Amino acid sequence: MKRLSAFNVTSLTLGFAFLYLPMILLVIYSFNESRLVTVWAGFSTKWYGELLRDEAFLDAAYVTLQVAVVSSTIATVLGTMAAYVLVNAGRFFGRTLFSGMIYAPLVMPEVITGLSLLLLFIGIGLDRGVLTIVLAHTTFSMCYVSVVVSSRLVSFDRSLEEAALDLGCNRLDAFRLVTLPIIAPAVISGWLLAFTLSLDDLVIASFVSGPSSTTLPIKIWSSVRLGVTPEINALSTLMIAIVTVGVITASLISKRGAARAQADAQAADRATG
Repeated sequence: MKRLSAFNVTSLTLGFAFLYLPMILLVIYSFNESRLVTVWAGFSTKWYGELLRDEAFLDAAYVTLQVAVVSSTIATVLGTMAAYVLVNAGRFFGRTLFSGMIYAPLVMPEVITGLSLLLLFIGIGLDRGVLTIVLAHTTFSMCYVSVVVSSRLVSFDRSLEEAALDLGCNRLDAFRLVTLPIIAPAVISGWLLAFTLSLDDLVIASFVSGPSSTTLPIKIWSSVRLGVTPEINALSTLMIAIVTVGVITASLISKRGAARAQADAQAADRATG
């Protein structure tokens, strides 16, 4: 086993400090007694109480959670269907165009995506609100779900699905009873990823949101322009906690799914051997 050199240790330390030290300071100062965010005056949780009494932030949080849950669910359904078609349908007319449209939001600048969606909604006469944010978030998060689910379907043993078809299942039942339970960890991970992306989005939401549908990132951005307050630190700390729990949960689900797949493969090898 190779030992880390002093250069590697220093590089890792500086890299992690650059990434995480600002967030650590933000969390620490969310418990600051003073309203001045750069002056430590003692430990206090009063700003969390002030945050819970702020109706504007609570309304924005409700809109954000509502949009994140709905858009991530729709994106998971559509992304899973798209991944299944791309992996299992083989070559068909328009496959290149279809896959390009699925993966385009991965490389498209968010400003371009938000502006194009805004022009689309104006063109069809759809008023900006929660619905337009849901449609926009579904559009850009669906491709991430498709990538996650596709990576699992590539390694999926098609003979299991074919066996279900031979035993009398139709395509829908075979997918529902055999394929979906096996790829469920990837589907759940895709949902959590889409939920996190929706929760964090600012650029696209700023184009497609209306006056009565302000999301939490937009509310934070508009408040920060007037100066950072302890309530912003408290709110950011809560968002960091939510995202951290989501990432850890997705990692554990993926790890458990990989371990289960490996155990099933070993059991199948022993049965055939």
